[in-house]
Parts: sequence; C-alpha cells; structure tokens
Amino acid sequence: MNAAQQKQARAATILRDPRWTKLSARDASANGTFFYAVRTTGVYCRPSCVSRLPRPDSVVFYTSVKGARRAGFRPCKRCRPDEVSGSEAIQFALGRCSLGSILVAKSRRGICAILLGENPKGLARELGARFPKASVIDSTRDLESELGSVVRLIESPATGLDLRLDLQGTAFQQRVWQALRRIRPGETTSYRDIAARIGAPKAVRAVAQACGANVLAVAIPCHRVVRSDGALSGYRWGAQRKQALLLREARA
Repeated sequence: MNAAQQKQARAATILRDPRWTKLSARDASANGTFFYAVRTTGVYCRPSCVSRLPRPDSVVFYTSVKGARRAGFRPCKRCRPDEVSGSEAIQFALGRCSLGSILVAKSRRGICAILLGENPKGLARELGARFPKASVIDSTRDLESELGSVVRLIESPATGLDLRLDLQGTAFQQRVWQALRRIRPGETTSYRDIAARIGAPKAVRAVAQACGANVLAVAIPCHRVVRSDGALSGYRWGAQRKQALLLREARA
C-alpha cells in the first residue's frame, strides 16, 4: 500500500468513527468524552474547538489528554483542552458597539468573558468552547445593564467599569492580568515591563501568552501592551480593534 492509499485508508476509518460526526459539528456536549489531535499541526483539541476543521486523514482520537501528550502532541492555545472549567451556568448577552459585535458573559462570581468579533453566533460558539462544561444561556434581556456598562467603557474609556470580574486562569496569568488592570487609559507598556512589574523579568514570552489567554476584552486591557519598539503586536480580537482602542484612549 503506497502513501496515498494509506492516507485514504486513514481518512475512511476516521469518517466511519461516530466521533468524527461530533467533531465536524463542533458538538460542545462531547467535550470531555474524547479529544482529537492533528498530525499536521501537532496539537490536540476539544471537540468544540473553533479552529478550522482538519482533514480526516490527519486526525487521531484520544480518550484523555494524557494519551495525546504521550504521543507527543501539545495542547491547543484556543480551546485549552487541559483546563477544567466549572459546571455552573453561564449567562451571556449579545450586542453591538463601534468595534462590531460584542458578547458579555456572567457566572455566579461575576463577568467571566467579554468577546469581540463580527459574527454574534461565532462569539456564542467561542464562549461555549471556553466553558465546555458550563450550561451556556442566552440572557440578553437580563444582562442589559452589564452589556451597557461594557459598551460605555469601549466608547468612553474614562468611565471605567464598576463590575465584579470572574478571572479564571493560572496563578501566573492572574498576576499578569492584575498588572494590566493597573495600566491607565492613554498609557501603554511592553511585555518586558509587565514581566518586570510582576517580579518575573525573564518571563516575557509567558507574559505575552497570558495576554493572549485573556478573554475579558477591555476590562483586562491587554490592548495597552505593545512591543518594546512601539509596534502594536498581536491582539486576540484583531490589530485594527487594538489600534482603534488605543487611538480612542489617547484622545480622551
């Protein structure tokens, strides 16, 4: 059997597997029942991961993250399959702001996600992937006040945000996020400076990763972190939105 035939055989096997149906549907209810790895990228994910659907011939299924790790795969940075989310209900509200669509989510402990994008349905899917074991409920009418507060913060940064936040991350990520909250509107800093502020001057790359893991847009102002040379660097919700936020804050 040549290489092409082997790929076809692998694809046929995966397509017959009932887990492929759940994966292709991004079925959040399947989270925790299995994980899938992608040979071409070297990462493993939850079934609900919002990454592009892989080719079936490159997919390998695992019943646990341990199996995927033993095989040499690394966890996806988007769906974070190694993290365990709580099982409480998550309410969310969808709306519009000058940056596009916005989603504000609330757990019993406070605001747990603020997401930006173009497609409201896509934001809802992203929320489900972030909290795969939670009951995610559309409560737009009940969260009008919280949604309005976040939109006002985006449009008028000087207003601040008087809402309790539910920060869910590692101890290191929490330290980075708290340092970000101390950056005032109109100011910027670098990843290197944040690393120094939290007492970990060599952890510049880890600081950048913590910024990328932030799911509380504007409330945790990772948009105020730029490269040492002043370049914008990356932003979870797009460089254009980052630039718009910084320009708005500079004029305030």
